[in-house]
Amino acid sequence: MKHYVTGDVEVFAYQRTKEGNVQCGDDYFYLCTEDYFVCVLADGLGSGESAYESATAVVAIVKQYHNEDVETMMERCNAELAEKRGAAVAIFKVYFSKREFVYSCVGNIRFFLYSSSGKLTYPLPVTGYLSGRPQSFRTQNYAYEQYSTFLIYSDGFHFNGLKNLLNPIRSLSSIAEDIKNRPFPFADDATFIIGKLY
Repeated sequence: MKHYVTGDVEVFAYQRTKEGNVQCGDDYFYLCTEDYFVCVLADGLGSGESAYESATAVVAIVKQYHNEDVETMMERCNAELAEKRGAAVAIFKVYFSKREFVYSCVGNIRFFLYSSSGKLTYPLPVTGYLSGRPQSFRTQNYAYEQYSTFLIYSDGFHFNGLKNLLNPIRSLSSIAEDIKNRPFPFADDATFIIGKLY
């Protein structure tokens, strides 16, 4: 499990590959600058090499263009996947000075934002996947409170009772270990990223 912390955000990320596969069909990237935190999670269609190729292509785009707005990055990722198998993609960006969260997703990736006051935000994704075809995006903006927790994960994970899981009394590391150690089937690639905003 990877751990990353700055004055503005703390993050744990964990990934496992579908049983029998060498390459993971999920990929992710996050970066914190002075002004924002940006994160992408891509789940390539299927599994194995073609899924890996699609997911890593998406991550490469966000690494290169992370300074752009979320919608523009989604458009770039879609164009990049024109000759590839396709991928479910979620990108979000947290602007610290405005305390604003911008989120966009196409496909079967789940995202939850749990505020320190107990409000659970769950933006609905657009169904489908990015593949180079014309695609409409539902990019959503949210204000966030200090000490809010976010969780984003690919469809290799399934959860019930997220409010209890994300209880702000618990440390971020204990929640991350709890998720990692749950007995999920290895029938798919699985990735989660959990973080707290300071």
